Formats: sequence, structure tokens, C-alpha cells
Amino acid sequence: MNQNTRTASTLPARDINAVLADHDDELMALPGVVGVYVGLLKDDRTLCLKVMLARKDPALERSIPRTLEGHRVLTEVTGEIRPLN
Repeated sequence: MNQNTRTASTLPARDINAVLADHDDELMALPGVVGVYVGLLKDDRTLCLKVMLARKDPALERSIPRTLEGHRVLTEVTGEIRPLN
């Protein structure tokens, strides 16, 4: 089986938007997390969950799961998010 081939047993069971809706509150409750959204992996085709961080924090990054319900979870440092005036 090549790296790009997925079998039914490796495919996520639930829609990524439903997974995000069920886990966004717990992710946002982590100090230093400023946002979560559905994004794309570097292949620009595969959906993933992205967790936005206020700053680089290895301890925080270790506390965030690498997958949720079969979907990859990636972190990115965006800085603080503030509303526009």
C-alpha cells in the first residue's frame, strides 16, 4: 500500500466540521490558544484541524492532540487575535 492510499478503516468516521464543533471549546480553553479552524495540509488537498497559538510554546504544543477522531491537528503561531475597531 503506498503512502497516499487510505483504506476504509483509516478514514475518519465523522465530518471534520462536526469534529471541530465538538472539540473547539476544549481546545480554546487551553491558555495560549487563540483560535481553531478547518484548514489544509501542505498538500493543499487534505483537510485538517488548525489550532492558532498566541506564541511558540512547546509545552502547549505537546498538550494539543496530534489527531482528533482520525483528523490531523496542526498548530500555527499567529500571535494574539484582537477585534478590529
